[in-house]
Amino acid sequence: MRTTKHAAAALCLTVLLCCLLCVPVWATGTGDVASAVENTWKTASGQIKTVVNNVVFPAIDLILAVFFFAKLGMSYFDYRKSGQFEWTAPAILFACLVFTLTAPLYVWDIIGI
Repeated sequence: MRTTKHAAAALCLTVLLCCLLCVPVWATGTGDVASAVENTWKTASGQIKTVVNNVVFPAIDLILAVFFFAKLGMSYFDYRKSGQFEWTAPAILFACLVFTLTAPLYVWDIIGI
């Protein structure tokens, strides 16, 4: 019974916050929704591009670099133990790292921004 009350209270709070914090979007005086969406996209696309270039790609690059060097180290220790170096995982991680490092140069031309 108690969890049902908590769930109902959380649901009511969520609905109330959605109603209070939503911002109605009005098309221009003519009611042309398509141009309103296009203008919003033109304004937001520059901001999206900046955030992706300055935050998302560097975060992905950092994660891939850490995984690459960790896997390279583990492969080296496996090589010392077994005498055979496994290139597959480090090569895949290196290719992904190169891809994400160079992605900002061409991905926006592909997407069209």
